[in-house]
Amino acid sequence: MKKIGVLTSGGDAPGMNAAVRAVARAGLSKGMEVIGIERGYVGLLDREFVELNARTVSGIIQRGGTFLYTARCPEFRDIEGVKKGKAVCEEIGLEGLVVIGGDGSFRGAGDLSSLGIPCIGIPGTIDNDIQCTEYTIGYDTAMNTAVDMIDKLRDTTQSHDRCSVVEVMGRRAGYIAVNVALAVGAEAAITLERPYDLNEIAARMKKTTSEKNGKHHFIIVVAEGVGHSDEIAKKIEELTGIESRATVLGHVQRGGAPTVHDRIVATEMGYRAVELLEQGIGNRIIGIKDGQVYDIDIQEGLAMKKKFLDRRYDILVDTAY
Repeated sequence: MKKIGVLTSGGDAPGMNAAVRAVARAGLSKGMEVIGIERGYVGLLDREFVELNARTVSGIIQRGGTFLYTARCPEFRDIEGVKKGKAVCEEIGLEGLVVIGGDGSFRGAGDLSSLGIPCIGIPGTIDNDIQCTEYTIGYDTAMNTAVDMIDKLRDTTQSHDRCSVVEVMGRRAGYIAVNVALAVGAEAAITLERPYDLNEIAARMKKTTSEKNGKHHFIIVVAEGVGHSDEIAKKIEELTGIESRATVLGHVQRGGAPTVHDRIVATEMGYRAVELLEQGIGNRIIGIKDGQVYDIDIQEGLAMKKKFLDRRYDILVDTAY
């Protein structure tokens, strides 16, 4: 394989640049020409290309976001759009493609692979909601960002004897919420994966405040998929009499320099992707299994079911008050 491409698709995540850098430098070391495709599948269809070399990817490993830009491409959900993508690849002599993104991006990669363009998916999403991997690029950085912000929020929460209901990202997955809640010593994590009872949470808060030297400030972490943070805060205040405010951390969790862990995992995954393309292998997702990099068939990987953090959730409940 002499010419490969790399793109970032869907939501951005810290560490994507480290993965692009690894793909570029690994490809160059193997004598390949490496093309960066800007704005994901949209850029592929619109022919937005940039040649990647050792200099163009220099100094990006520490940067958040993606210097190739990203976008969502509804046209690529249809087979006709995928066929257009294949035609563009053939037009410019692109023999393989690395797709950094989430499950929607991987479905496009699988479709393109089925038409004869070998594609390798690298999981890049802060949500950590890709079924076939224990870890996705950006997850660690997003959690650290959320923890830092909640630590700062706790100062004002404590000053006012207040309850802060903090909504973190994660789409419909509660992995960020549970880990962040555990890390900041929150009183509860509210997620879609486990049932919750605001009356029970409120009762435990009231019991804590009524005890001698009781606690009067609280942190409750809500997963994005649950939503309704304002309503939850109002209900908590109604049930407890404790002033409660909702804070939505939002897209700031996607930004910032990637952590050491994200940089290393992204680099390992990028290198593995090029190794597979060098062998002419496509239709694979790179993942982490038992702490090690591995790869799996795209369709098989997307069909898997991911386990929730049940033990960590139970630890949080037992140690919260």
